[in-house]
Amino acid sequence: MSLPFLIPFLFFVSLFSKPSPSSSSQLQSFSISNSPWKPTQNKTLLSSNGVFAAGFRPLPTSQNNYTFSIWYQNVSEKTVVWSANAPSPLDQNASLVITSIDQNASLVITSNGSLCLMNSVGINVWHPVAATGNPNSTRLILSKQGNLVYNGTSWQSFDYPTDTILPTQNMSARSTVMVSANGKFSFRNGKNLFFNPSEIYWTAENGFQKLDVDGTVIQMNGNRLFSADFDEDRLRRLKLDEDGNLRIYSFDPDTRKWDVAWEAVQQICTIHGTCGPNAICINDGLSSNTSCVCPPGFKKANREEGGCEIKIPPSPGNFKFIRLDYVNFTGGSNQSDLQVSNLSMCQHRCLANMSCLGFQFKYDGKGYCVLQLDRMLYGYWSPGTQAAFFLRVDRSETDESNFIGLTELLNTTCPVRIKLPSPPEESNTTTRNIIIICTLVTVELISGGLFFSVFVKKYIKYRTMAQTFGLQFLPSGGPKRFTYGELKAATGDFSNLIGKGGFGDVYKGELTDHRIVAVKCLKNVTKGDAEFWAEVTIISRMHHLNLVRLWGFCAEKGQRILVYEYVPNGSLDKYLFRKRVGSREPITESTNIPVLDWNIRYRIALGVARAIAYLHEECLEWVLHCDIKPENILLGDDFCPKISDFGLAKLRKKEDVVRMSQRRGTRGYMAPEWLSLDVITPKADVYSFGMVLLEIVNGVRNSETQGSMNSEDWYLPGWAFNKVFKEMDVEDILDRQIKHCYDARIHFHMIDRMVKTAMWCLQAQPEMRPSMGKVAKMLEGTVEITEPKKPTIFFLGDE
Repeated sequence: MSLPFLIPFLFFVSLFSKPSPSSSSQLQSFSISNSPWKPTQNKTLLSSNGVFAAGFRPLPTSQNNYTFSIWYQNVSEKTVVWSANAPSPLDQNASLVITSIDQNASLVITSNGSLCLMNSVGINVWHPVAATGNPNSTRLILSKQGNLVYNGTSWQSFDYPTDTILPTQNMSARSTVMVSANGKFSFRNGKNLFFNPSEIYWTAENGFQKLDVDGTVIQMNGNRLFSADFDEDRLRRLKLDEDGNLRIYSFDPDTRKWDVAWEAVQQICTIHGTCGPNAICINDGLSSNTSCVCPPGFKKANREEGGCEIKIPPSPGNFKFIRLDYVNFTGGSNQSDLQVSNLSMCQHRCLANMSCLGFQFKYDGKGYCVLQLDRMLYGYWSPGTQAAFFLRVDRSETDESNFIGLTELLNTTCPVRIKLPSPPEESNTTTRNIIIICTLVTVELISGGLFFSVFVKKYIKYRTMAQTFGLQFLPSGGPKRFTYGELKAATGDFSNLIGKGGFGDVYKGELTDHRIVAVKCLKNVTKGDAEFWAEVTIISRMHHLNLVRLWGFCAEKGQRILVYEYVPNGSLDKYLFRKRVGSREPITESTNIPVLDWNIRYRIALGVARAIAYLHEECLEWVLHCDIKPENILLGDDFCPKISDFGLAKLRKKEDVVRMSQRRGTRGYMAPEWLSLDVITPKADVYSFGMVLLEIVNGVRNSETQGSMNSEDWYLPGWAFNKVFKEMDVEDILDRQIKHCYDARIHFHMIDRMVKTAMWCLQAQPEMRPSMGKVAKMLEGTVEITEPKKPTIFFLGDE
């Protein structure tokens, strides 16, 4: 057949041929006229708004097996929200089993009006079976809310959820049970999260009634629980994930992905079953990733449920206790709560019980003691426990505890540990010792004579240099003078940059005696050599626990360099201003940086206040810092705070009136008097400290606008003042990183003093602010804090 005749023939055949099996059709409703509906027909039942679809979906693991499901139709991810399920043969009230059928199954409406999902052997697996109606008029439809309805509301999918709840779907009915896809977790009656299947690990205080379309959860008492993206126009769903956490997801139309807008359990490790028996769950606090580790004396268990097993079972009368800081086991019936007077009594109670595997104790003076009996389940590590677990192991066990809290290293005095070398062993060879001593004495005499002759020859030259540089009056015991070559070699040609500031760049280096130092190369220094040395001498005389020590300096080749002690943990800002969960900003710091608990933050604030008070009131020379901010507060190995960059601003005697010709400091921390170029007093540093103190409590820079505050006039001190003094809600201003660790009985008075002290420091008029000495006493609690005036906002324009 020629080509001109072939083309019309093919068109005619395609016009009258049947559609291929792969072509899809969309139904607005399913009636007896559409019955039977087979998986291979590729039909979908659409909601009237086109958001949801229902039909047969092949299983990801097998293309020949299907489920009858409901999913989102108009999103990139075909997220399933419901599937036909059948009662579990194990426990009808605990878990649900998704029904899997093959390609020979079908959905039918029988002649008596029953809706049936028939498998390949003719058994109805629709749950519940009683879905009936008038065969001539009853239809199966999919509502705009994602509810599959048959015969009005006599049967609806909202009454039989799987692992997802949709907006407007009721959760408070006694028969409402959500089950995770792996069957391990369930959420019942809109109130309790269960594990396997009767252990409650989380409870909604007021109970959940339904999820609203605006992102709020309506509770049984009428209150509302708000998600992070409340009132935005988004698709939402409440899902019980396979890790046991209950989360609200919202669909972002820009990224085309589901974002977590709320989750029930903040500490993922507190969910039961995350790790096996005897194991300890660890979470970094910034994500849902967890790891399971074995405590000392245990090893990984070779069993399906995982967990750990003891390496050496303790024999009677031959055991010891290993301390695990911040470790907790929440086993349930395997625990015994006691009231004791001290640690020794709690330990004695555990020793008297042969089934005691360890005990938990709090150092709060209230006698908190919990014996861990028979089993150790659901262990996790969290500073929020505020307790230590003492694990019972055999005395021959050599493993040491790797769970050591910050309280083990930190105390108020920040001690310095000095270890002296051991004396050498005495020699039995007296003659050899005499020869060695005589040789050393002879060498020293000869060397001393040579050095003395060299010194005499060059004395005049050195004296002239000293006079030239104005250093002939160097005090004894002053800072060491380094050469530029020494510092260049110590810093690897100034290659390891660790910080930048208004006074210059800072490099890390190592001296010849193996001391680690921070080398600060000053810029814009116009003083002569004699004036520079005088200021360096003043700075070196400032000795305080919370000030960075100045070890030396360099003044040659036009360079002005200061050599400080190296503070290893860096500045306070990287511990306070971390990337938030859900934020789209890039991570700029290591995710391994620990979160500072409330006790450590209080000690940092108190240490900084004492150091500034020392600069203002206790030094022989009156020193204003002029740039108090988190970047200039460094943290040592034991998180002891140390202020840097002090003394680099102009120094004045106490009798002088200080008037600066230009602004100094950092925007956001500068006092109002800098704007008016008024007289600058120590009260300018008090204002800067007040702003830092408020940031320590809130964990957010004062220049950052809260997500719920869209006004350009938002001001952190004013907002905090309203929360504390008007709404009486201190908890609302706490840092969200450790808000879950807040205990009103332990932390309220401490945080209340910090916030109220900050309000006094942030008064607009300098004379209204207290001195730094009084600020330190206010933080210590030795003076009464009255209610201050509300801090008012002011702005520094760009100049």
